[in-house]
Amino acid sequence: MLKGSIPPHVDPRKLADRAATLEGGWPITQFPRLCEQLVSDAGDVRARLDFGRDEQGLIVMRGELEVEVQMVCQRCLEPATLPVHSEFVYAVLREGAAQDSVPKGYDALEVGEEPLDLLELIEDELLLALPIVPTHDPDACQHPAGFAAAPEPSVNEVSRSNPFDVLAQLKRDPNV
Repeated sequence: MLKGSIPPHVDPRKLADRAATLEGGWPITQFPRLCEQLVSDAGDVRARLDFGRDEQGLIVMRGELEVEVQMVCQRCLEPATLPVHSEFVYAVLREGAAQDSVPKGYDALEVGEEPLDLLELIEDELLLALPIVPTHDPDACQHPAGFAAAPEPSVNEVSRSNPFDVLAQLKRDPNV
């Protein structure tokens, strides 16, 4: 197991032959596309990558990523610190290999003769793991000043008839 700095480029086939595990991290600033989504680029991405072979002899890379990011809360429009966790399993294939043979639960990762760009792969996984609508916990924030939330329906409110009720009746009538 290698701890500390994970190299930005690796050959997953060689690492799988050694059943290697890489642990370490990078500063968030190493991931420019991720930083575009954030309020602050402070913090570190922690990663654990296990390389090996499965029962079928496929080269497999299992990964786990953790980071805390700051994004704009879409409820109160203030910065929110959110934990991001991602787990993935890739079957490493040669470029142009048939992906039909990849078992369920694996994502296909085509790798040519060039080393695999780990930073790009990890950035992709982090972008997929970001919340679609980042928000604080509902108890932790309120809507911004001047924003009126939708009013609760009143008990005394008179319900209006639906103009499409006539069409529903016509649809049910077998003579039409």
